[in-house]
Amino acid sequence: KLLQDLVIMRMVEPASKLRSLELLEEYFGIRHRRQAFYESVPGWIALKDRVERSALAIAMAEFKFDFSLVFYDVTTLYFESFEPDELRKPGFSKDNKFNQPQIVIGLVVSNEGFPVAYEIFAGNKFEGHTLIPVIESFKRQHAITTLTVVADAAMISLDNIEALKQHGLHYIVGARMGNLPQKLMREIADGLRQRDGATLRMETTHGTLVCDFSLKRYRKDKLDMEKQIKKAEGVVKDPTALKRTKFLKVGDHTAYQLNTDLIEKHACLLGIKGYYTNLEPTVSDRTIINQYHNLWHVEQAFRVAKSDLQMRPIFHFKQETIKVHVLLCFMALAVSKYLEIKTATSLQQIIISFKRITDARLLNTLTQEEIVMRTKIPDRVKTLLKKLKLPY
Repeated sequence: KLLQDLVIMRMVEPASKLRSLELLEEYFGIRHRRQAFYESVPGWIALKDRVERSALAIAMAEFKFDFSLVFYDVTTLYFESFEPDELRKPGFSKDNKFNQPQIVIGLVVSNEGFPVAYEIFAGNKFEGHTLIPVIESFKRQHAITTLTVVADAAMISLDNIEALKQHGLHYIVGARMGNLPQKLMREIADGLRQRDGATLRMETTHGTLVCDFSLKRYRKDKLDMEKQIKKAEGVVKDPTALKRTKFLKVGDHTAYQLNTDLIEKHACLLGIKGYYTNLEPTVSDRTIINQYHNLWHVEQAFRVAKSDLQMRPIFHFKQETIKVHVLLCFMALAVSKYLEIKTATSLQQIIISFKRITDARLLNTLTQEEIVMRTKIPDRVKTLLKKLKLPY
């Protein structure tokens, strides 16, 4: 009951665990002992598998999840502390908190963005090394025989691809096009011919490479490149105004000059994006591309966790309480995504709407009878509740 109440408060008004206990009593008249959280922590850690199985059951029953396709990504959560330990370690921070210890979280979500599994890693763990342990564990735990995992370009490596193949798994992974040989880049560009929506595929050591060209992406890439070139030209003219830009190189006598080779290489790939896969040739290029584009669901799940649920910064320093904090946030994320998917409404808007329902309590001092008067439920709230199949 306490864990459930803390999950609800994480969605209603994210705060520290002790502050959440105060808000529970203030908002809902629910009272828990302050020490109850710390007493419960050891038992809650063991609930991770049970919580994931519950989330998975909901995904299967409500969203027709069948294990055929999952989306994977990682993020970092930093601490309001500067003291590292074996779990909390400085590393590459997605929040630009490079001087503070952090942990790495790997998250698996369904096609709709509903979370079904997660894993915690030390803060200095390279994100590309998290994919196989998480997917292997997920496959083993649920006795999966066929699975396609979609992940971004940071997860691509020959070792990861070989491991996925060995475990009978399919993949769709973003390709780092800038790492391709110049000759191959030119071959891809010539094949696509800057035709909007054009695709091509070829075999590589990383699997089948599927590429597509988008005119909208081309315009954005070209504008970004022109801005970077302009910055680089400014530094060449005035080295004292050095700014971070990618099209500079050190020439004779350590003077800066434009990196024309890199500019030419970059221009060749304008509007082009690539995806590695080992799916059968019968799966169309457009299907592979569309599935990869659905990776935004896991990115959105992280945004909800970090912003709406305020998953970070973390103020705990013991591993037990850190793991329980992440467990609690995973549960809140699952409930939040359920609400959002079922109502097609953001969590923020749902909470704002529900907060308009308030009670007034009147006490008859003679009879000690308490009369509860509830505000009229707005039509918008009634609509949300109907979509969730909840009475009012």
